[in-house]
Amino acid sequence: MAMEVEFEPPHQLIQSSTPPNPIEIAKTTSSSSSSSSQIPTEIVSDEEMSLIESAFSLAFAARPSLISSSSSVHRNSASITLLSKRSFSNYSTSNCVGDIEDGIGIRSTQKKRVNESLLYRFRRKTGLFVTDITSTEWCEKQKEFFLVCGKPKATKAMKAGSARHAVLEEEVITRVEVFIRSAEEHWALKMINFIYGTNQLLMDGLTRELPLIGFAEGICVVGVIDEIRMTRCVPTLVETKTRSQNSLPSEPQQRNGRLQLMCYKYLWDNLLANPFPSQQFLESFSLNPDYKLSTQIRETAVQAGLPAPQTLNDVLTRYRYVCSMLPKTRDQLLLRYEYQEDQSLISENEFLYESDWVTDQIRSSLEFWKGDREASYAPEDERWKCKHCKYASRCPVQNTVSEEA
Repeated sequence: MAMEVEFEPPHQLIQSSTPPNPIEIAKTTSSSSSSSSQIPTEIVSDEEMSLIESAFSLAFAARPSLISSSSSVHRNSASITLLSKRSFSNYSTSNCVGDIEDGIGIRSTQKKRVNESLLYRFRRKTGLFVTDITSTEWCEKQKEFFLVCGKPKATKAMKAGSARHAVLEEEVITRVEVFIRSAEEHWALKMINFIYGTNQLLMDGLTRELPLIGFAEGICVVGVIDEIRMTRCVPTLVETKTRSQNSLPSEPQQRNGRLQLMCYKYLWDNLLANPFPSQQFLESFSLNPDYKLSTQIRETAVQAGLPAPQTLNDVLTRYRYVCSMLPKTRDQLLLRYEYQEDQSLISENEFLYESDWVTDQIRSSLEFWKGDREASYAPEDERWKCKHCKYASRCPVQNTVSEEA
C-alpha cells in the first residue's frame, strides 16, 4: 500500500447456516492425483495474472478474520469466528505515489537505514503476512512496485475466489461482531480466534481460516491457514486455490502455492519447538500488556475457553500455553485446486514439507524486506511473467530488454 495502514478495513457479519458435521466434510473430498497428469496446464491468463499480483497482499484482508479500523476512529467493528457446534473451544500505475525510482530498491551506494526498509515502512504495525513472503518468491520487483503504487481493484476472479473461501468457512464456523478500540484488542482477538480454531480442530477434526501469529528469523509473521483437518489423528494443513479456468496453473504458480503451505508449517513447528516470544512480540508493536480489555472481548474470550481474561497479557499467556500444546502436523501438505464456475475439484496435490528450502526462501525474502539488498527480478526463464505485469513499462529489467531488442 502506498500509505501506512495500521489495520485492514472493517468487515461486517457473515451469517452461516447450520453446518454439517466437520469430520464428514473432511471426508467428502477425494484425491485426483492419479489423473492429474492428464490435466492440461496453462501458463496464465490476464485475469489470473491480476489475481496473482494482488491476492498475495489482499488474501489476509479478503478473509474477514479480525481486523478493522482506521486511526481516526476510536470504536471499530471486527469479526471473530465462533465454533459452529461448541461454545468453547479481517491499481494502476497512475495511482503510484511518487516515482518508484525515488522511493525504494534503487539505491546502491549505501545500505538503507532501518526506517527506510519496506518492513518498517509498510509492515511495522501489522507484521509480515505469509503472502508477503510468497509474493517476493514470485517477483520481488513486482512486490516493490505494488507497495508503492497501492492495491489493485478486485477482479472478477478475485471476487469469486474470496466468495468461495467464505462459503467454505461458513460450513464450519459462525461469525459475530465485536468492537475493537486499540491495537491491543486487535491482537487479542487474533489470539482468541486461534484458540477457537484449535479447540474446534481437536473436538471436531476440522477448522478453517485459522489465524496464526509466529516469528521467523526474529520477525513477526502472521497468516491465515485455509484449512486444517485431522488425518488419522494427525493435523494436515490444506490450502485451496480457486481457478477461473478448468486447468492447472503453471509450475511457478504451483510452486508458490507449495511455499505458502510450507510457511504455515514452518510457523506452526516453530511455535511447538520454541515458546512464543511474548516480550519480543509486545516490543515489536509497542503494546501495553496491562491494557484492560472491553467487557465484550472478555465475554467472547470466556466462550473460547479462556479463564476470564482481563488484560492483553492474560490472553497472550493463554496463547503461549496453547501454542506449546499444539499437536505436530503431518509432513505431507495438501494443495487443492477448484474450478470457480462449479466448485468442482481440478486436482489435489499432496507433497512433502521441505524444511531447508522453505527456510532459505524465508531468509531471502526477509533480506529484501529489511533492506539488506535490492529487489531481485523474476528469473530469466520465468520472464514470461513480465508480459502480464502491470508495472512492466516502469521496470528497469524490461526497459533494458526493450533497448537491446
